[in-house]
Parts: sequence; C-alpha cells; structure tokens
Amino acid sequence: MKTNGLKILFFVTEDWFVCSHWLPLIFGAKDVGFEVVVVTRTNKHAEKILQHGIRVIPFEISRRGSNIFREMRTVLQLMEIYRKEQPDIVHHVAMKPMLYGSLVSGLMRVPHTVNWVAGMGWLFIANTWRARMLQIVVRKVLGMLLHGTAVIVENKDDEAVIANIGIAAQQLHLIRGAGVDTLLYAPSPEPGGVPLVVLPARMLWDKGVGEFVEAAIQLKKRGVSARFVLVGEPDEENPASAREHQLASWQKNGVVEWWGRREDMPQVFAQSHIVCLPSYREGLPKSLLEAASCGRPIVTTDVPGCREVVRDGDNGLLVEARNSTALADALAKLLAEPELRQRMGRRGRERVMNEFSQEIIVSQVLAFYREAIS
Repeated sequence: MKTNGLKILFFVTEDWFVCSHWLPLIFGAKDVGFEVVVVTRTNKHAEKILQHGIRVIPFEISRRGSNIFREMRTVLQLMEIYRKEQPDIVHHVAMKPMLYGSLVSGLMRVPHTVNWVAGMGWLFIANTWRARMLQIVVRKVLGMLLHGTAVIVENKDDEAVIANIGIAAQQLHLIRGAGVDTLLYAPSPEPGGVPLVVLPARMLWDKGVGEFVEAAIQLKKRGVSARFVLVGEPDEENPASAREHQLASWQKNGVVEWWGRREDMPQVFAQSHIVCLPSYREGLPKSLLEAASCGRPIVTTDVPGCREVVRDGDNGLLVEARNSTALADALAKLLAEPELRQRMGRRGRERVMNEFSQEIIVSQVLAFYREAIS
C-alpha cells in the first residue's frame, strides 16, 4: 500500500486506551508509510507511544465534561491542532472524539474522516430520564456529524443503531475489535489449587461488577469452593464507576479479592480457571478476546459485543444481563466440570486465531484505508 507520506491523525480520549487497544494499528499505519500523529490526553502511558517513534500531541479533554464554555474551548483547541497538522485522514475513536472530531474535520475540510464506534457507552446503557433525554440529542447530533464520514462498528447491534440514526449502508463498515496479540496472550495449562474466577474490566457497575459480587456471595453460600477476583480500577470520569471504598470493603469482608489495575494480564489469565464479564453492553470486549486467546472459558452476558466473542456452549456460556442467579448457575457449572472448561478454552483459542488476531484486524483496517484514499 503506497501512502506517499500521507498523514493520519488518531484522536483517542486517553493514552491508556491508545496503549491497551490501538498501538498495533498505529504501528501498522506507520509501517506502510503513513506519517502518524496521536492526539490524546496524556497521563502515565504517553512514553510508551513515544518510544516507538510516534508523535503525540497532548490534549486535555474531559469525557464527562458538561461545562459549555470549557467544551467550546476544547473544540477550538482541536480546530487549531487540525489546522496546524493538515492531516489527510483523521481517525476518531469513541463518542466524544467522534462528536468533536467530526465537527472539526468537517469545518477544516479534512479529506477523509473515520469514526470508530468502540461501543455505545454509558449513555446508551443508563435508563435514567436524563440519560434518555441525552440519547435523543446525541442521536440527532451524531446523525448530522457522521453524515459523509466512514463509520466503523464492532458488532451488528451497533451497526443497526448507527444505521437507524440515518447513516447510509455504504458508510458503515464492520470490523470486529482491535485485535489480539496471540503470541503474548498464549494458552497455558490450567493451574492446580482452588479455582480462580476473574472479572477483568474497569470497575463500572455496567460491567456487571455488582452482579459478579452477588454471584460470588451466592456460590459461597452454596458451598462452592472458588476464589473470585476483580481486576481493574475505578474510572472516576464515568458516571457508572464503582467507588474505591466499596471495592476495598468487599475485599476486607472476604466477598471478593480486588487486585486493582494490572499490567501483566497474560499472567493473570494464566492463573485463572474462568474469565467472567457480566456486562450490560460492549463494543467488542478485548479482555474477553485476550482471555479466549489464553485458552480460558468465558461466562458473559447475552448482550451486544459479548455475544460476538462467545458462542453459548462452544467457548463459554451466555447468561441474561443483570441476573446474578443465572450468572452464579453458569459459573457453578464450569467450576464443577474441568473437562468442559478445557474444551471451551481450546475452542476460544481457535476462534481468536481464525477471526480476531491483531494481524487479521490490522490488515482489514489498512485495506479500509487503502480503499478510502484510492
């Protein structure tokens, strides 16, 4: 693919999100000749991006911000960046970059705008009157701003949502997730000892943290021998974030263990027997793909995104969302049947190798870029 020095600008809210999901794609774009720039809020992970020769433009953006004057200032600052950089392609990831980035790219007449819908987020899960009102507004604004852009979705459910706001079929492209490093996330034998059930995610209520804890309580009352572990940290900018004192209280009372954020997730999965994510909605949960790549069976919910990863009875079990008893029953089944766990783990690894490896996904996105600039 000849890019002739074309510039691609990635706009992602947080540097940790860049590092956890998008580095293989960014490196792939660089390797085929794009000049690559990343615009993101920098915290602890910018150095990792810079080490690979990628230019980073620090950009302050609040995912939860609602102060109209601060948000207008954010848009103006983004306009200045786009004016100065003059990118040939802008690639926005997640809701606020899609909204603000599409507005600015339209005003600045950027030749090609790509919007990646990485899940519909808290706003499309919450059922409060405020959230419902905001959904109406956001749907209308999205319909206007995404018109004329290329939109990538990670699952069929989100594809239907975006189509329903008026985005034409020829603008929509299905690419299932950001891909998995199958060498790093490699299978290992199931460890001995008391079975370990892991929930790997940001500590958000809509990731099913509450249902996971309630299921753990139910299983302990049934006399099931297992350890239940939350791996991740709260996200204070997300309205659905659990509080640190609540997580610490659960751990103190022996309900679950809370390990916080871990940078060694392949080792965490290697210690586990089952990986669980009782989420209310996802784009395509990379943590589940990584767990499957490690050969671990999965218990998750029958909701958008999660059911893209797990085929019920094949590489894991699907349960109803917000139902802690159904979750406990599914976990109990796998805890009682080690041979079933191992069979499902093997099937999960096969699916990732055939459908979700980062080589497959990156090649799909680069082909998409090639088509866009041809």
